[in-house]
Amino acid sequence: MEVQRARVGDIEIAYETFGSAEDPPLLLVMGLATQMIGWPDEFCRGLADRGLFVVRFDNRDIGLSTHLDDAGAPDMGALLTGSGSAPYALADMADDTAGLLDALGLDSAHVVGASMGGMIAQLLAIRHPARVRSLTSIMSTTGDPAVGTPAEAAMGVLLAPPAVDRDGAVQRAVDTYRVIGSPGFEFDEASVRDRAGLSFDRRHNPAGVARQLAAILTTSDRTADLGSVAVPTLVVHGAQDPLVQVSGGRATAAAIPGADLHVVEGMGHDLPRAVWPELTDRIVALVEGTEATAR
Repeated sequence: MEVQRARVGDIEIAYETFGSAEDPPLLLVMGLATQMIGWPDEFCRGLADRGLFVVRFDNRDIGLSTHLDDAGAPDMGALLTGSGSAPYALADMADDTAGLLDALGLDSAHVVGASMGGMIAQLLAIRHPARVRSLTSIMSTTGDPAVGTPAEAAMGVLLAPPAVDRDGAVQRAVDTYRVIGSPGFEFDEASVRDRAGLSFDRRHNPAGVARQLAAILTTSDRTADLGSVAVPTLVVHGAQDPLVQVSGGRATAAAIPGADLHVVEGMGHDLPRAVWPELTDRIVALVEGTEATAR
């Protein structure tokens, strides 16, 4: 693996690939405040070993991709009360994703998004339908404020003051995932600490995270537009997700014609290792079925 960079409009997107470019492409889109390493190396290699060309990348304002520092930090207090503005929208992040496909020379890909990444993946399918072969939306929602609402404790850790140093960032990650993680599976604190430390070393930028959150908060309900999504779709959600509660996943599946909903008991707002085999099997089955139909 080697981090590569692609120019997409006025920004640069950092990405990595796994597997052979001759295989069907699978684009992994990560969520709020989470770099591409939120898709663990072993998980990506497992998908590549099943015959997929896997691409993971840092969204704008995170990791090694362009940070829009000139935009400053948004007024989160105003945004949470329904006022205020965001320097960019989730639609812009979806367009970034389409631009990355252009840079990779891919006319389309199978797209998997987690949390905010699921929102971006949904918007990619809405705004650029020809670019998406199949859609997998994990622990995400439709943008309807009546569904997928966070529990009070989850909202508390999401809005906790940002860390000011590496040790603080690592501990904040541990504290966060103890609240929003999967109660039905073992908490892998060592992996959380390792990933949080690596993320800090790659680029720690709380203002960038705030701009991503502002994009979520200012994006309108996608429910009606999701009715136009015509590609095979898998929706995966944890039954015990406290950050984007399972009603968000149920609403997503209900909005997309023919979508398959899979609710995982014991899963919260993370990707526990014990879930990887089943998640991989379901993604691979969706890709293989879609590719076979297209032939």
